Amino acid sequence: MFVDIAKIYIKAGDGGDGAVAFHREKYVASGGPDGGDGGRGGNIVFVADTNLSTLADFRYKRKYIAPKGENGRGGRCNGKKADDLIIRVPLGTIVKEAETGRILADISDNEPVIVARGGKGGWGNPHFATPTRQTPRFAKPGLPGEAFDVQLELKLLADVGIVGYPNVGKSTLISVVSEAKPIIANYHFTTITPVLGVVRMGEESSFVMADIPGLIEGAHEGTGLGHQFLRHVERCRLLVHLVDVSGSEGRDPKKDFETINEELKKFNPELAERPMIVAGNKCDLTEDEVVEDFRKYIEAKGYRFFPIMAAINYQTEPLLKEIQEQLSKLPPITRYEKEEAPVLPEDEIGKQAVRITKHDEVYFVECEFLLRILRTINFDDSESLQYFQRVLISSGVIDALKEAGIREGDTVSMYDLEFDFVE
Repeated sequence: MFVDIAKIYIKAGDGGDGAVAFHREKYVASGGPDGGDGGRGGNIVFVADTNLSTLADFRYKRKYIAPKGENGRGGRCNGKKADDLIIRVPLGTIVKEAETGRILADISDNEPVIVARGGKGGWGNPHFATPTRQTPRFAKPGLPGEAFDVQLELKLLADVGIVGYPNVGKSTLISVVSEAKPIIANYHFTTITPVLGVVRMGEESSFVMADIPGLIEGAHEGTGLGHQFLRHVERCRLLVHLVDVSGSEGRDPKKDFETINEELKKFNPELAERPMIVAGNKCDLTEDEVVEDFRKYIEAKGYRFFPIMAAINYQTEPLLKEIQEQLSKLPPITRYEKEEAPVLPEDEIGKQAVRITKHDEVYFVECEFLLRILRTINFDDSESLQYFQRVLISSGVIDALKEAGIREGDTVSMYDLEFDFVE
């Protein structure tokens, strides 16, 4: 079964906890703190696998949780960082945050992509030793790994997409110009999954062509199979619109052409601007005058027209040469850029309770929204730092610290950030 959408839950590993330990050795008095740091949690990494063609495997397993980092130990032994969890997906898979739709990654090459980062390991107690606090009896716990639901969408990587009504000869065309072997029969919706074929034009020249099935009127709303597969057209650099010029099924070729173009436009307005070549198939089933009339209609709209007979591979070579020439002038296949997380809205800041704990004059601040904010702050940028200071005030963190009895010069620890409190 061809599955091109899946929703899964991913969670990167939590960081290991820092250790509280003290050096003990014969004849060594007051050895001091020597607890090790916790190890980093495992990342969630997505990798393209050319042996996969659908997202069907994700129908059966929906939770992916990376291992936790090892806790620190005495003797300043740091915990081992956890192994990353590798998730293999087909080439062309887009990973989106399910809640917001934000693009997290486009898996369109062989480079692995970290989508969820493991939590940092907590500090052992040696980090908190000072001249006035020589025996700190506390350590930092590891930070939690990132966790969220993601939606996987497969958008095939093809240079050329063949679009058109069912049974106009799309599968036949791709079968005669490439090594693809789709099922071919004389009834609608014979092809129920997109078919990819590599068209070789020479020793060092080729392009990938995709047969996009199931387009009929209303496809953008889910009629037929079109809504399911229209997304695979979005990456195509060039469209080949195949039309049955003979009207062998009682339809008007001109109306067919306009209907499919309208469906593409309604699904994604950018598709209406995509370069297009029109091929008229089944020319042997009608009069030459009908073909010429359709040619004039298409060329009047600014498109190149090629009459072909796909079943006998007649006049497909000029069509392929035109495709090759146009592709040489077009930009590469569309890649979707990662979208950065938006700045937390003012109305969400401070909704969660702030938890303050104190250990040996160090004030630990914990709050879920602070983790999200800290990931977006650049502490080398003055404006970003000022924004962070405003968040601490508006969210009530500063007031909570004062209520807990903090004084100027005391240390504040906020996840992996530590600073001196200044009023």
